[in-house]
Amino acid sequence: MLKRALDIVISGTAMLFLLPFLPPLAILLKVTGEGEIFYIQPRMGRGGETFGLVKFATMLKDSPNLPGGVVTVANDTRVLPLGRILRKTKINELPQLWNIFKGDMSFVGPRPLAPSSFACYPEAAQEAIKTLQPGLTGIGSVVFRDEEQITARSGKDDLECYYEDILPYKGALETWYKENQSLWLDFKLALLTAQALLFPQGKSPCRYFRDLPEWPESLLGEG
Repeated sequence: MLKRALDIVISGTAMLFLLPFLPPLAILLKVTGEGEIFYIQPRMGRGGETFGLVKFATMLKDSPNLPGGVVTVANDTRVLPLGRILRKTKINELPQLWNIFKGDMSFVGPRPLAPSSFACYPEAAQEAIKTLQPGLTGIGSVVFRDEEQITARSGKDDLECYYEDILPYKGALETWYKENQSLWLDFKLALLTAQALLFPQGKSPCRYFRDLPEWPESLLGEG
């Protein structure tokens, strides 16, 4: 109950604060992209129910049907010029404050995936994640804060690396979160998210959590 109350108060306050900045950004998106301001995509929520996750439109409208599907990789040609800036600064995620306010999401929890990607999690991870409220950030987001660069450095095809290496480990991380969840852990993850935004070249956050699942051998040197 306390976590939900904090979600409502903080997301509501943040939306009121950001409201004056929305019209200029909406105009920029309207005139520099394909005329879209928001992008709504089905994502897996608590209990296995889907909900519409809201983002600012940063990619071509037909991106899910183009090569790459629902996975964005480094130097993805589907990303619009303004979209690159919004994605790098994470401004594109701000509309999810509405998802948090509504109760679709929390500030901290497993990052919600598209159903097709969620189905690729190991079954045990799927069952664990379904019991949790998805989050704007979480242990998977913090550890893979530079996911697109990790896939690019892996030496493998981007999508192959994502589905064979990154996604299974994310499932293990989210299972770890379920087993260790607390308001204190959420607070630490929120701070580490802010740190990653302010100091993107900082050291890996893995060092703050000594009992995380072992980093996959296929990604050794990237963690």
